[in-house]
Amino acid sequence: MPAPSIAWSRWTNPLIVLTALISTQAAVAQAVNIQTENAPQVEQPNAPNAEDKARQWAMQFEKSQGIPASYTLKVLSEAKYQPKVVEAVKPPKTPTVKNWDVYRSRFVEPIRIRKGVRFWLDNEEALKKAEAQYGVPQEVIVAIIGVETIYGEHTGNFRVLDALSTLAFAYPSGQKDRSGFFQDELGAFFVLCKKMNLDPLDVKGSYAGAVGLGQFMPSSWLNFAVDGNSDGTIDLFHSRKDAIDSVANFLKVHGWQTGKAGRVLLEPPATPNLPELLAPDILPTFTAQTLADKGLVLKTPTQADELLAVVELPRGEDSPTYVVGGQNFYAVTRYNRSAFYANAVLELAEAVALRKKLMQ
Repeated sequence: MPAPSIAWSRWTNPLIVLTALISTQAAVAQAVNIQTENAPQVEQPNAPNAEDKARQWAMQFEKSQGIPASYTLKVLSEAKYQPKVVEAVKPPKTPTVKNWDVYRSRFVEPIRIRKGVRFWLDNEEALKKAEAQYGVPQEVIVAIIGVETIYGEHTGNFRVLDALSTLAFAYPSGQKDRSGFFQDELGAFFVLCKKMNLDPLDVKGSYAGAVGLGQFMPSSWLNFAVDGNSDGTIDLFHSRKDAIDSVANFLKVHGWQTGKAGRVLLEPPATPNLPELLAPDILPTFTAQTLADKGLVLKTPTQADELLAVVELPRGEDSPTYVVGGQNFYAVTRYNRSAFYANAVLELAEAVALRKKLMQ
């Protein structure tokens, strides 16, 4: 029998197929077959590189997790290459100008505020319990679920198997290679499916493989998700209590501290020290006194010993907005490593809390 191989080939329709034949002691198992139906022409990975990645991943995963390569490759034979996923992770062809106003309008808006209040009222007991246990305010938990999925309305329509296998073995060239990250997440997905008795062919999520009300990556589900309703299982797809506690636990593990600052408003900065203050980006670095000494005026007080970051939010051709982020601002960026994201979450939290208060 010839040595088994994994090779990328282009069919005439065109189809992009990754096929692997791997020998086992018992038999020859079917392997990876990532294909598209009526897919447009897109840049494809170097064939030897794809071959090496697929074979090495399957074998290493078997050694580390004990899940046979024959099984993972059999499942992957059902995976479809997704050009839309590849396009989603590519940098835009025309460089875009960052604009906080545009970003904010997508998330701090009437629908999410109104539905956020409804979600809060419907799950108030679970949210109170989570706040008491993890120290994360109810409105922040509500805001994250609102930003991520509009409270479960948009959890993603990509098969996670398709999304992760595409990014694991066909990550686009010409940018920072994150295929290793997605190979790890693909492995975590297989472990998750085995642990939770999920069919890997049925699980839907985002183009990056995030799932559930809070859009957890598979590794985050395994490491940070909790059983909020104490029914013996963790269901981030349907259980709001599980999703609420899991979001709160994630933030606590990643540095949320009760009483520390989230976002702090400040007077428009007019100081020659601004470049120095912006240099650490979102990393809390300066005390409030240091900021005052360097010419910044905060609109609300913070703890004297708390470290803060001065964050610039570009607004296209308009003058940027500035905000000071505390420890809890930084904790939110661990969920999504973007100052825009953290500011949107915390501002949505404020808006939902205010609307709920006015309704009482």
